[in-house]
Amino acid sequence: MLRKAGYTFTFLSDPKLETIGRYDLVHAQELASGKDISRPAEFLIDPSGTVRWRMVTENFFVIARPEQVLEAAKALP
Repeated sequence: MLRKAGYTFTFLSDPKLETIGRYDLVHAQELASGKDISRPAEFLIDPSGTVRWRMVTENFFVIARPEQVLEAAKALP
């Protein structure tokens, strides 16, 4: 479905928080639900696995704007 939509990069879905935990992005016992959830974070990772850009925050209302991500992607080597 993602390829059909034209995306050429990998998306991560992590409902069990396995990868999120490895990157220390778990927000334990979120206030509204009491469940462990992911902290807001966006990453651009190059084909070699190097993180080239990231935005990590504790504020669930702060996320990267699409233009920020696109600008960062354009700047990748």
